[in-house]
Amino acid sequence: QLSLFRFTVKRPFSTSHSSVDSKEIKKFQLLAHKWWDEEGEYAALHSMNDIRVPFIRDTLLSMSSNYNLGNPLSGIKILDVGCGGGLLSEPLGRLGASVTGIDPVEDNIRTADQHKSFDPVLAKRIQYKSSSLEEIVEESMETFDVIVASEVVEHVADLEMFIKCCSQVLKPEGSLFITTINKTQLSYVLGIVVAEKIMGIVPEGTHEWEKFVPPEELERLLESNGFSVKTVSGMLYNPLSGSWSWAESTSLNYAVHAVKSGAQAQSHATDTQQHSATAGTAG
Repeated sequence: QLSLFRFTVKRPFSTSHSSVDSKEIKKFQLLAHKWWDEEGEYAALHSMNDIRVPFIRDTLLSMSSNYNLGNPLSGIKILDVGCGGGLLSEPLGRLGASVTGIDPVEDNIRTADQHKSFDPVLAKRIQYKSSSLEEIVEESMETFDVIVASEVVEHVADLEMFIKCCSQVLKPEGSLFITTINKTQLSYVLGIVVAEKIMGIVPEGTHEWEKFVPPEELERLLESNGFSVKTVSGMLYNPLSGSWSWAESTSLNYAVHAVKSGAQAQSHATDTQQHSATAGTAG
């Protein structure tokens, strides 16, 4: 959720050149204590759980033959990137998943840690870490069954690097779930002018329209980096009822489910690349 990852990386997956934008850090630090106020600045993210949690749960259940009635996500390792105060990590943990939540804002992690400590079950299932995504790549290669990046990619400086890092830490055939905002005139008017400046649904200055990502661009980046896009669904927020619903249109918010290609497909792709490289030198 609402978090920022800045990538200024000179070489792939180097941790030494990672930096997080200090202005964004300050912005989210000021709000860190407000994550669990359901009527406050993050009210829209609280109510988004009503659709994003079942979307993640039901998609994963449809791909699995193991079904544990009480803990449907039991045995699944999830990485929640940009976890904020843990608004999504906690319900996923309650469904039985083993969740790692990362966020570069230390105050967010402090809030998340404190909140999970009230529930002994969650305290065991969830661990939080103050970190950017690429900082954990080397220690977490092909570790996770699922990555969730909800309301994060619109804060990322280098989206392709972000997706490559997601691929690195996902197991083959692992799932990536993204929710974000489309880059349309409508999203500028409703997402920034109305939501931030007029109605105050989102704290002012949270979003930069230039960083919003059209679904076509996100799909292209995913497909070109070893993912197969399975679902793209529009999401609509009703500010009067404070509720979210699924929609045909992706012109405002949308959710994506993509699957990383399996080990066989990856080795085939590598073989093809090597073959074409040797064919090129032969000429």
